[in-house]
This record gives sequence, structure tokens and C-alpha cells, in this order.
Amino acid sequence: MKYNNNLEKSLTKLHTYCNAQGYKGYDPYDTLNSFFPFSKLGSSIPVYAIQVQKRNPVNIRPLLGIKKDYNPKGLGLFLKAYSILYQIYGDEKYLKQCNELYNTLIDLTSKGYSGACWGYNFDWASPGSYLPRYTPSVVVTSFVVDGLIEYYKIDPSTQIKETIISSGNYIINDLPITKLENGICFAYTEKSKGCCYNASLLGVETLAKIYSINKNSSLLDQARSAVNYVLTQQKPDGSWYYSIDFKTGKERRQIDFHQGFVLMSLENYMRYSGDYDSKIISALKKGLEFYRNEQFKENGVSKWRLPKEYPIDIHNQAQGIITFAELSKYSNEYLQFAETIAEWSIKNMQDAEGYFYYRNYRFYKNKIPFMRWGQDWMLLALATLLKKKHENEN
Repeated sequence: MKYNNNLEKSLTKLHTYCNAQGYKGYDPYDTLNSFFPFSKLGSSIPVYAIQVQKRNPVNIRPLLGIKKDYNPKGLGLFLKAYSILYQIYGDEKYLKQCNELYNTLIDLTSKGYSGACWGYNFDWASPGSYLPRYTPSVVVTSFVVDGLIEYYKIDPSTQIKETIISSGNYIINDLPITKLENGICFAYTEKSKGCCYNASLLGVETLAKIYSINKNSSLLDQARSAVNYVLTQQKPDGSWYYSIDFKTGKERRQIDFHQGFVLMSLENYMRYSGDYDSKIISALKKGLEFYRNEQFKENGVSKWRLPKEYPIDIHNQAQGIITFAELSKYSNEYLQFAETIAEWSIKNMQDAEGYFYYRNYRFYKNKIPFMRWGQDWMLLALATLLKKKHENEN
């Protein structure tokens, strides 16, 4: 097999770093894991504390008593990455790693819900809401299931299958579902209001993956209805905003890596359901063109949130690699562009120790090695790119 040597070297260095850390790490949003009682100082203080801390280029988390920890979403991404690497190389060390990650994820399953589900390992505060750690969400659950589906390809055990199927019960029974004129929307969490487009579609693709295993067609009825609604929210230029408040009808205009999420969810829905509808394909192609032409520069640098270019965020970079590699069937140049993004990221954002920096600003870099935000995403991105290159060569 002839691969880009630089990609393999980068992946090996990153794997070595993550393995040495035991797949535990800090997170941009883990401030409330501190011993300091931010939550007792009023509803606004925790929100400000999180936002200030995630922008702080100096890692003071040890001083705040914040410890490195497992993040279920991150573990799901690692599980998918190592499952892919095992498919490529057949190296038993990757299978062993998958087994360990799976067992840890089972231990971290949120309790008291209709099915298997997962949440972040930190309290979350935003204006108007407060979620205790491990409160499950459709986003975290969907990325864990994504890892489980890939793992199931190399270890088709009954236990893994039952865990995947069980997650559908959480989505259908525990998440609020809003019925709309043009379809439905799955809520982000049990306490969410409004509709976050990418989150709803992550629920969609999870149901489609479960359908691919148990052939329960009722799951697709709900999934397709949610797809229909999100398609109506695509802008004429091909983009999607982040969310909508149903009470005011106002959308949150945030265009970043979530555009890649939407595109991948639409593709995964079609891939696992077999529903290759021309309307979905048309929306996907239009969204891909916007993502490529408006959200990335020719040298592979992603723009942060349109129209802002800085900071260059490793999550944006990783999602670009994944999206253009996975969807390279839609354009001959997408796979090469995924490699361009990867090469730039390796050269400009990977440390000699193997980890990737959080953000590059115009005049400085935030070099904190966030595990869930950067390392897992880049390991998955590099694994995905190498797999696609391998498929093209065979």
C-alpha cells in the first residue's frame, strides 16, 4: 500500500500521544469541573467562566482543580478511528484499543433513560439553561453510536448490536420531538427548546444506522420527516444556519464546522437507509459547494465562522478533512483537497509531541492539547483520509 508518508507519521505521533494520556484530557468547556463553586455565584457567572476559560491560551486548569477525564463523545470518535485503522492495517493493537474503549463507554452510559445514551463529562451552562454532567444529548449519543457502528463491522457481537439498537429508544422516547408543517425536529437534549439543525440530523443518521441492523421501518418514517424539515431550512446559497427559535422564528446565524455535520448526516442517512432521494442529493451537493468555496481557502485553511476568518480552529480543520474525504464521490478534487487540509494542519498545528493545537490566531497560537476538541477529531480525520486513499488505490 502506498500512502502519503507524512500522513502516516502524523497519525502515529498522534496515536502515541493519545495512548500515553490514556485518552483522558482537558476540554474547552470543562471549567465547571473546578472545585471553585462558579454555579453558586448566580446564573450568569458559570456562563462567563466557561466562555473566558475556553479563550484563555494559558492552561490554568490544574490550578482550578480540573482534572483530565474521559469524554464519552471523544471516546466514540476514538473508537471509530481505531476501528477504521484496524480495517486498513489489520494490526491487533488497534482491535485491542477498540475493545478497551468500548468497555469504558459502556461504563459511562447515562442511567435512567429508555435506552443507551451518553452526555458530556462536565456541567454545561448557557443563558437560560444549566445541564449537569452526563446529561445525555442526541449529539454525544450519535457520535458514540457512530463509533459503535464502525466497531460492529470488525466485531459483529450481539452485545454491540443491542447497545446500538438500544440508543434508538433514547432518541424516540426521551427526546422532545417538535411536529412542524414540513416535518419534525429532534431536540438536542431532554430540556432543549427550538431546533438545532445539525443535532436533529445526528438523531436522523443514528436511526438510519439502527435501521440498517434491525430493519425497523418505523424508524425511517421519523428520520425522513426530520430530514424533510432541515431541507426546507437550507439557504439559497447552500448553507444552513445553526438553529431556530420556534417562538420568535429567529435563526442563529452560525456557519462553521456544523455545516460539515449537516452534510455528513444527510449522506449517512442515505447510505444506511437506502433512501437516495434526488432532493436530498441536490441539497447535499449544493451544501458541499458552499462548504468548499466559502468556508475554506485554497491552501486548506478553514474560516472560523463566516464571515470571520480567525481563529483557525482544529475542529474546523478536522471536519473539513472528514467531509471532503467521505464525500469525494461528488467531485474528483475533494479527496485531494482533504489531503491539502491535512497537510496544512500537520505543518502548522501539530506539536512535536504529536498533539494538535486548539487554535491559531492571527498573531499567536493557543497550544492547549484539548483531547475531545482536537486530538480525537484529528485522529479520526487522518484515519478517514488514509482509508479513502487506500480504497482509491485498490
